[in-house]
Amino acid sequence: MTTTTSIVKPISQMHFAPGSVVTIHDVTWQEFETILQELGHKRASRLAYYQGTLEIMVPLPEHEIPRDFISDVVKTLMRAKGIRYQPFGSTTFKNQGAAGVEPDACFYIKNYQIMIGRRRLQPNDPPPDLAIESDVNSKTTIEAYESVGVPKVWIYDNRKLTIYLLQGKKYIKSENSQIFPGIPITELIPQLVERSWQVGNLQALEEFEATLKN
Repeated sequence: MTTTTSIVKPISQMHFAPGSVVTIHDVTWQEFETILQELGHKRASRLAYYQGTLEIMVPLPEHEIPRDFISDVVKTLMRAKGIRYQPFGSTTFKNQGAAGVEPDACFYIKNYQIMIGRRRLQPNDPPPDLAIESDVNSKTTIEAYESVGVPKVWIYDNRKLTIYLLQGKKYIKSENSQIFPGIPITELIPQLVERSWQVGNLQALEEFEATLKN
């Protein structure tokens, strides 16, 4: 007679290769919260949870470098346009019991003032106005953002920027940015990212800043 033994191992003891995407089904909300606590904040992985499906993503350098650069470009544009903002990095945002997501970068714009000095999110805090993701093709991640209610999500993948705008409870794709009207963001960002691969993030950003001044 053959017996099957289940092996239970904490997520924190599992090692995922860079570039890995692991999907786990039938995860309860309490299990998701436990996994977040177990993994802690100082980690390379990003988590997305939506109605029982958990995705764990471990980025590659080709993911991280555009992520940081695009975030810097957004900050540069907002300063140039006189837009006040508060960055919130890769904070975990939740719709309690239903969804959780960790952007690569995010910004409060409309509600930036009430988020200044915030060390931990409060239950009634709004979601960020803009979330940025690099190299994501996950339906779970998009649905999690919809559930959390993030108004604008930018996803950079395969040299293309896609803008998602929340209309009601669903995202629609847009060619235009409501934050930077009149600027062809979906064309500009890929061009700048490609330039950063050629000359480095700092020089590409300096060139962009010089262009804005002129």
